[in-house]
Amino acid sequence: MKVEKIGPVLFIPGENNGKYPFCHSIYIEDSGILIDPSSDRKKLSQLKEKTGIKEVWLTHYHEDHFMHHDLFKNLQFCISEPDAPAISDLETLLNYYSLEGDYIDQWRKFFIEDFHFRPIVPSRFLKGGDIISLDSVTIEIIHTPGHTPGHLSFFFKEPEILFLGDYTLSNFGPWYADLHSDIDQTISSINKLRKIPAKTLLTSHEKGIFENHTDELWDNYINVINIREEKLLDHLSSPRTFNEIVDDCIIYGKPLEPRIFYEFSEGAHMRKHLKRLMDQGVVALDNEHYFLI
Repeated sequence: MKVEKIGPVLFIPGENNGKYPFCHSIYIEDSGILIDPSSDRKKLSQLKEKTGIKEVWLTHYHEDHFMHHDLFKNLQFCISEPDAPAISDLETLLNYYSLEGDYIDQWRKFFIEDFHFRPIVPSRFLKGGDIISLDSVTIEIIHTPGHTPGHLSFFFKEPEILFLGDYTLSNFGPWYADLHSDIDQTISSINKLRKIPAKTLLTSHEKGIFENHTDELWDNYINVINIREEKLLDHLSSPRTFNEIVDDCIIYGKPLEPRIFYEFSEGAHMRKHLKRLMDQGVVALDNEHYFLI
């Protein structure tokens, strides 16, 4: 993938096509605003030296979006208020992932060594509904919770460009595995975003740029949630323990490495679906076994 200029916005592709642990970055050239500094360390360093980045915005607190933040340690950082605690303190970040047991020490090391974590104190908060007028573009900030409680998307009004952040429209589907993630909020945010009259869609991972987007694209993305739930219900035709459900690999299809990430994520997603189904009165838990009612 290559750097592309779309109106006033510079799309900076992440390494490995923006697949985790990288993401695509967005740069508003004339205003010096960089969104999500985790694309390509070399390209971001060159951009910093060449243009003089003035401010860094984060769509949310995940490590694959702040990874190269240490390059900009003297700059102002902006994020939503609900997501701010997780970038301000490492133990809070670990808590927001709902990590426990052996995972905690492994992820703490992971964040520090691989993602250069250091506490970030936001200079100000970005809030859904705010309109920010810059020299070349007007930006509407859109609160899109579900992926994280404070996840933000950005609509660049004049060129009609919508940056979806981690609502990636990929075949993998939405990600909602954190302590404060929520499936129903994720669905609501996706439906909110699809109604915005954008000509071009930008996302944080994989394909990244969608010039021609259809209802089918949105439908397929949101339907992944239903497919996951249907598979889970099918697997619960006989009672299963939580570990057995995780071993079914409904989210990822097969065991993947690094185990520290994928096993945790598989289980965290399944907990969200199990809770949702239990709240709906479809599934119950007895003697450590989940079963259909």
